[in-house]
Amino acid sequence: MRNKWLILLLLAIISVFVLAACGTDDESAGNSDSTSGSGGEAEDDSSDSKVYKIGATQIVEHPSLDAAYEGFKAAIADAGLEVEYDFQSAQNDQNNTSIIAKNFVADNVDLIFANSTPSAQGALQATKDIPIVFTSVTDAVGTGLVESMDKPGENITGVVDLHPDAIKNTVDFIDTYYEGAKVGLIYNAGEANSVTQIEAVNEAVDGTSLSTVERTVATSAEVQQAATTLVGEADVLYIITDNTVVSALETVIGVANEQDIPLIVGEPNSVEKGGFATYGIDYYTIGYRSGEMAVDILTGEKKPSEIPVEIPPEMQLFINKDAAEEQGVKWNPEWDDKAKLLETKKE
Repeated sequence: MRNKWLILLLLAIISVFVLAACGTDDESAGNSDSTSGSGGEAEDDSSDSKVYKIGATQIVEHPSLDAAYEGFKAAIADAGLEVEYDFQSAQNDQNNTSIIAKNFVADNVDLIFANSTPSAQGALQATKDIPIVFTSVTDAVGTGLVESMDKPGENITGVVDLHPDAIKNTVDFIDTYYEGAKVGLIYNAGEANSVTQIEAVNEAVDGTSLSTVERTVATSAEVQQAATTLVGEADVLYIITDNTVVSALETVIGVANEQDIPLIVGEPNSVEKGGFATYGIDYYTIGYRSGEMAVDILTGEKKPSEIPVEIPPEMQLFINKDAAEEQGVKWNPEWDDKAKLLETKKE
């Protein structure tokens, strides 16, 4: 009997150890899942805290391009990505765009933001692997940056800066309020963006009461002289979004103000600098959208080839009433309702 109780006691003790062992295994399994979960969270944290390196290349510094760059960075910041930017201006020298892009490739940046057509062309020539997001480009297809708007290419996409109706609406505005006018155009024939726009202006002018007279420049230093030679020949000046001319816009504004020549420009920032009117787009907005594209690419949500090239979301008439007065423009009351009125920003 005593042996029987000893056997039962021994079995009870063994059962306790077995249950304890099972409990330990269960707890270990639970801790393993928890560790895996926290490990997953740690991995996510590591991913979230990754510092991306973006090379930002810009043909020249002027308000429109600068606004696009600010919009791009704002979209990245709003997405919560941590980014180191390497900003490089080509100082309006197209040869520098290639050097800048090659340096970005050598630095193995995660993405290139190309702010202008020359900058995007330089980047695409430098790499077929690093993703490129562009903006401030007028004709992405015509300049060979992308195959088509819907199918941009393996490593490039972005947002163009020309609304399809912008030039036509601007020409119609001039034709309506300055019937029979000679329109003076100043541009850099070396900028593909500008050649495309000038062709569009002349096409839009065809069939209207207007005619055009052109001056070409190679550097910003030549802009004032070109504007001066149009005095007495042009009734209205129309400055498209040419990087060379816009970077020296103050000199054109000076001529327009002194000679009472209405100055039509290509975007709202130039209106704020002293241009009279434009049918334009907001460069900050297209920069922001480009930034959103960059976020999708950096986080692996999409490849550049999966993101169609986009046009500006909206366009409207902008008028600077101060500039109108400076340039001898007779104010039309209907502009109060049709246009968004801007004031000249004091430097």
